[in-house]
Amino acid sequence: MEGPLPWLRRLLTGTHEELAAHHRRPSLDPSWSVLLVSEDADLRDELERAVDEAGHRCVAACAPRRAKVEARNGRPDVAVIDLRTLGMEGVALAEGIRASSRRARLPILAILPDGGRQSVQVAVQCGADDYLVAPVDAAEVGARLHLLQERLRSAQHLYESNRELQTAFDRFLIASGGQNDGVWDWDVTSGTVDYSPRWKEMLGYAESDIGTSPEDWFERVHPDDRDRLRSVIDGNIVGNVTPLEHRYRIRHADGTYLWMMTRGEVIRDDRGQVRRIVGRQTDISDEEGSGRELHVGSLHDPLTRLPNRTMLMDRLRHAFARAQREPGRPFAVLFFDLDRFKNVNDSLGHLTGDKLLRVIAERVQRACRPSDTVARFGGDEFVIIVENLVDVRGATSAAERIQEEFRIPFDLEGLEVFASISIGIAVWNPSYARPEDLLRDADTAMYRAKAMGRNSFAVFDEQMHARVVATLKLETDLRRAIAREEFRAYYQPIISLADGRITGFEVLVRWQHPERGLLLPGEFIRVAEEMGAIIQIDRWVAEEACRQLRIWQNQFRHNPPLTVSVNVSGTQFMQPDLVTRIDHILRKTGLYGRSLTLEVTESVLMENAHYAAEMLEQLRSLDIGISIDDFGTGYSSLAYLRRFKIDTLKIDYSFVSRMLADEESSEIVRTITTLAGNLHKQTVAEGVETRSQLDALRELKVDRIQGIYASPPLPADTATQLLEQTASVDDHLKKILHDRMHHTSPTRRSAS
Repeated sequence: MEGPLPWLRRLLTGTHEELAAHHRRPSLDPSWSVLLVSEDADLRDELERAVDEAGHRCVAACAPRRAKVEARNGRPDVAVIDLRTLGMEGVALAEGIRASSRRARLPILAILPDGGRQSVQVAVQCGADDYLVAPVDAAEVGARLHLLQERLRSAQHLYESNRELQTAFDRFLIASGGQNDGVWDWDVTSGTVDYSPRWKEMLGYAESDIGTSPEDWFERVHPDDRDRLRSVIDGNIVGNVTPLEHRYRIRHADGTYLWMMTRGEVIRDDRGQVRRIVGRQTDISDEEGSGRELHVGSLHDPLTRLPNRTMLMDRLRHAFARAQREPGRPFAVLFFDLDRFKNVNDSLGHLTGDKLLRVIAERVQRACRPSDTVARFGGDEFVIIVENLVDVRGATSAAERIQEEFRIPFDLEGLEVFASISIGIAVWNPSYARPEDLLRDADTAMYRAKAMGRNSFAVFDEQMHARVVATLKLETDLRRAIAREEFRAYYQPIISLADGRITGFEVLVRWQHPERGLLLPGEFIRVAEEMGAIIQIDRWVAEEACRQLRIWQNQFRHNPPLTVSVNVSGTQFMQPDLVTRIDHILRKTGLYGRSLTLEVTESVLMENAHYAAEMLEQLRSLDIGISIDDFGTGYSSLAYLRRFKIDTLKIDYSFVSRMLADEESSEIVRTITTLAGNLHKQTVAEGVETRSQLDALRELKVDRIQGIYASPPLPADTATQLLEQTASVDDHLKKILHDRMHHTSPTRRSAS
């Protein structure tokens, strides 16, 4: 089998004729499950279509932060990773995806910004097996996937053919610079090992001196290294640990011991069962007597000097085996990363980010016991194995000690930086089948800690696993919902308190789930935001609302014309093409900009103040109204209100609902109303549920209200009936309440 670098080089220099042949040739292999990873939602859509056209299926299309979870649970056959905006962070991402995958070695197809040397070097460092240059072409995506399939199939056949085994390994060694290495092939089914002539020669034996038994190998291994080597190889056979890499001593025919490094790969059949392990052994005796530098280079992370993933997995397997032998001595795995580490790299540069990782490694080691293993897992991710526990308190105490180290700022050559971490904890128990499962569960618990507000820790339990499974199902259903157009637009009237007239509607999205019925936003919006689907949902809602409003404006003559308010998520607001897309929707539906109001939350504006000011200026050029949603729950800075060109402040329902019973809430509503009046801005109180609330808001001179007291959100046809029933009267609110008392109101029927 060929190493990734020569394979990639030949693919990069492959002829156009070769690609053209694959364009024309139908797929010879079963369809692949493809994981698509990109921060660009549009690119993910294009790739999904391309994968579908190529006869494969998409198991997940996600942003980088979700990629590891999808790789673990979706079991993809190949990952397509967009490296255009990630740079060197893509290396850690690719490592994390491969480590989380359940395949022996997950093939990776990289998307690059160009075909230049620097971009290709990033792909090489990520271990990519092939690459494409954006913008992608659907036919070429299919061709590249087919090429990967054929090469993997060829490699599999070479491995499984004993007759051609030595030729395959010779190619592998030449490609990887290991011509002097000895090759071994362990057939797990038969329990035999085929040692190459060079493997035997390295130990001073003739070809007939060593048979095909594993004991021909192990009996020559130094007694102090024998159990560990067995454990490493058994872990590859029984579990899903790969690739194999281990350093040990073995006896030469003259009685001396040589230091060897053995590396191997697990080969599985179509059902995922281990068929064989193949690898090579390298003589490392001359490299400073296998001293510290070699040890650090092969088993330690070069940046932090901590154990790397290879040593971590070795230690984890040993802790797991000991816990199985001695259940009274459990251990725990702590998994953590830095909260918002990307911001450090983006604002201070990668060199400063590397310095921060080194200092963090030192502090974490200081907080741990000498018997604990602290390892760098990849990127800004670290793993700690805490052994000799009595109960879970020992693990949580370790987490508390580590977090205490982060209360003090980090001094990076005169630059003071604060950092925080989120820690996930998984404690061994007899139900665990594999060491890697503790890593998986600790990773899951870490994301739970982040969801709890970051800078905290969480201990894994089965409920977390259930939530992860439920979230993954919801993500799958959401993707199908977008494709099947299962979303529905509901319209809640906004009513003027000055004259009781309907001035417009706020559009609210609902999901008509095929199994669970009509779902409210609270049941799916958070997940949609995390997976990036919120952008597509927002766009659909905006276009549907503008289309429907244009119909109503033609059908009902209001003075001034009816308006519609559309919520814009933080993810959508940060898209650079937001103005272009809104302009396109207005032109497509024939709606004037002044009829549309975009609602943005305080936090989105305040956390990205400079960008927000520029974006609002561009939106205002389209004559679009801007409203701050949930006003009073966030920063509420007077300085920002003066800076931003805002038309309306929406008073959050939490204040409205408590204003009659809570003096503080009542005073907040009064303050917001006074502030808006002084700044010549409109106010809308949302969540109005009672007549008493309505009267109190009218007394405070709030401009407009919305809430179930006037009308719940309505489907378009019911909202049309409401407009028809109120078309001939001046006071729409009075008419709505009168009809409701007499059971003729469409709002009552909709609410029921």
